[in-house]
Amino acid sequence: MPAPRWFNANTAWRMLGSSALSLVLTLAGLLAVTFVMSAFSPIDPALQQVGDHASAATYAQARHALGLDAPLPLRFAHYLIGLCHGDLGISTATGQAVAGELREVFPATLELSTIALLISAIAGVGLALLSARWPGSWVDSAIRVISLLGSSVPIFWLGLVALALFYAHWHWAGGPGRLDDAYEYTIDMPTGLVLLDSWRSGMPGAFASAIRHMLLPALLLASYVLGSIARLTRTSLLGELHQEYVTLARAKGAGPGGILLRHVLPNCLGPMLTVIALAYTNLLQGAVLTETVFARPGLGRYLTNALFYGDVPAILGATLVLGIVFILINGVTDMLVRLLDPRLR
Repeated sequence: MPAPRWFNANTAWRMLGSSALSLVLTLAGLLAVTFVMSAFSPIDPALQQVGDHASAATYAQARHALGLDAPLPLRFAHYLIGLCHGDLGISTATGQAVAGELREVFPATLELSTIALLISAIAGVGLALLSARWPGSWVDSAIRVISLLGSSVPIFWLGLVALALFYAHWHWAGGPGRLDDAYEYTIDMPTGLVLLDSWRSGMPGAFASAIRHMLLPALLLASYVLGSIARLTRTSLLGELHQEYVTLARAKGAGPGGILLRHVLPNCLGPMLTVIALAYTNLLQGAVLTETVFARPGLGRYLTNALFYGDVPAILGATLVLGIVFILINGVTDMLVRLLDPRLR
């Protein structure tokens, strides 16, 4: 199949190279910041290991074993070598490898955030289309109020209220955790994705239990970014409605709904992708509070426990993983926007 007329291979490769270089430089900066946070943290890993009443010789031996007495550039080199081998250190709270613990908890956060993103993106774009179809009407005003409320209410407070109403009082949704107690310790989680693993288990009622427990936190997390998606998409749609091609489409007899869906919406794909990508990063941040409130074993709850125990390797490992995910999301979005928007090409 021949390439589209707008596609230029040299331009595409240049854009990909520029984006890849930007990703590498940003990642290098993230690694440097993470290392500096570790090196100058007020929490002393050696002191945590030996305790407050250890002798000076024992303390010095612990520092040597952890490599804390080496020069800073050499410690940074060892840090990079360890990262290349997937070594994020040992958790001072559990004594386990941080990389292994993150592999266990991150899929749950990714699953919850992705489902919340799908809900918020579909609902947010739909509300933006309704607002742009009838700007200034009561429909537009109601949607703007709903969008503002979704972004203003604290998610932890909303989560507690939702648990009290929909779980404790009305019994419409599942409670804390990812499954009912009957399935929590009987279903293997090889992928860490509760919906997939419960469906593959074949146990009657397991998949329905996973959905019931997923629904409430996913909806609350989606409300956290739905307002920003709806508002920014609405602004982009209204801006495009004043362009000359819209006037031409109206002169040809196209209806308002057809103009929005067939002409305006495709020209807003670039801004929409950017807004949705930013929403995805916000969802990963919001998952910290959501997983804590709903007692879901994800990266957010893991990071909260690490902060509570002063577990520096776990904190820095989780921070590094979140930073890498943010960089990848923004980098991929930037490349897609450049490829989709002919003005940027």
